[in-house]
Amino acid sequence: MRTLKIMLPILIGVFVLMSLLPYGKRENPQTDPSLALQAPKDVEKIFKRSCYDCHSNHTRWPWYSYIFPFSWSVMDHVKNGRAALNFDTWKAYSKEKREKLKASIATKSGVTMPLKSYLWFHKEAKLSKEDLQTIRKWAYETE
Repeated sequence: MRTLKIMLPILIGVFVLMSLLPYGKRENPQTDPSLALQAPKDVEKIFKRSCYDCHSNHTRWPWYSYIFPFSWSVMDHVKNGRAALNFDTWKAYSKEKREKLKASIATKSGVTMPLKSYLWFHKEAKLSKEDLQTIRKWAYETE
């Protein structure tokens, strides 16, 4: 019990200090608008609501993205999300890459994307059956 009384304040102090340490840059890099995805308005609306926070340079950085340990997770998700697919640089991808990305979007939407942990704080990002149909119809159209 005595050890707990000593260790608990130390652990709380370490947690507070780690929360104060900056981790990574929360930035939205400038991009050329001519490279951005140009899809039908209904598709873009779905992507902006459910995907853009991790898959574009228009991330909305919520309050919890500044608090340890959430900050590390959010930064990691955004970094990896942009690396896998960035709607703001869509036209910079080759036609073959865009086709692969579209197929991936069609298969992952509603299954593994958006992430369940993202949906905890962003209920509006949940994809409806209609959203999924709209995305899949777009994804399987040819460019």
